[in-house]
Amino acid sequence: MKHAFVFPGQGSQFSGMGKNLYENNASAQRLFEQANEILGFRISDIMFNGTDEDLRQTNVTQPAVFLHSVVAYKSVDPSEGSKPDMVAGHSLGEFSALVANGVLSFEDALQLVSVRAKAMQKACELNPSTMAAVLALADEKVEEVCRQVQEETGEIVVPANYNCPGQLVISGSLKGIDIACEKMKAAGAKRALVLPVGGAFHSPLMEPAREELKAKIESTGFYNATCAIYQNVVAKAVLDKDEIKQNLIDQLTGAVRWTQSVQSMIADGASRFTEVGPGKVLQGLVQKINKEMSVEGVS
Repeated sequence: MKHAFVFPGQGSQFSGMGKNLYENNASAQRLFEQANEILGFRISDIMFNGTDEDLRQTNVTQPAVFLHSVVAYKSVDPSEGSKPDMVAGHSLGEFSALVANGVLSFEDALQLVSVRAKAMQKACELNPSTMAAVLALADEKVEEVCRQVQEETGEIVVPANYNCPGQLVISGSLKGIDIACEKMKAAGAKRALVLPVGGAFHSPLMEPAREELKAKIESTGFYNATCAIYQNVVAKAVLDKDEIKQNLIDQLTGAVRWTQSVQSMIADGASRFTEVGPGKVLQGLVQKINKEMSVEGVS
């Protein structure tokens, strides 16, 4: 029985996140204070006392979810046999996973997350765009509709997050997403709902952010992994640090293949999944992918 640790992405944040860890764990408190220093503002204050709106700002959300996840991971008692045999992260969560398997230091990963968040925000402002959730339509049909819209209109629309069977998020230009949503419903989707996000994450419209993040990643030290990471863009086990780097760069403009990643982990022996960080989103997705899996959370 192999134990997989999975780390959530943007959208799992909530007001008060991490406060209990800060107040009851000296090593957690040190990490929060270190993060405040690295970021140049007191992110801990926003996490503990900020409004939902404060936490929705991309330059806050991404470091906050990452910080909470890593602090929660480091608070797990190793004497309970809770070391991962494999790790994965949903989008932003991939950075938390890379701290857990030793590829990135906490400090370097936080700096990368900060650069990523700011670069994505700039890309959103450069190209007004959005995302939409498509429910109860086969992945192949969603892919087909996206291709059709692009061919007919020239607008960018691509599959962005393969979350679980029957739940795929698409990403693209405002016009492209509007047209695609109508076509998805006509093709039999139960719902095709535009999401309240700032831009088209995991699409070609994130290319300016990808270039900015690439420069920072290439100047950052990556180490050998202690266990395999199942990365979003390839959905298979990766151990080589150079391959990990490239996949991390490609992730900004590539799809999050979460369904395929979890299926690969199960095929490689995972039967227990622990979500580490805020929320329970990934626990729900894992069970929808394979209801026989044991799931739990550490937050």
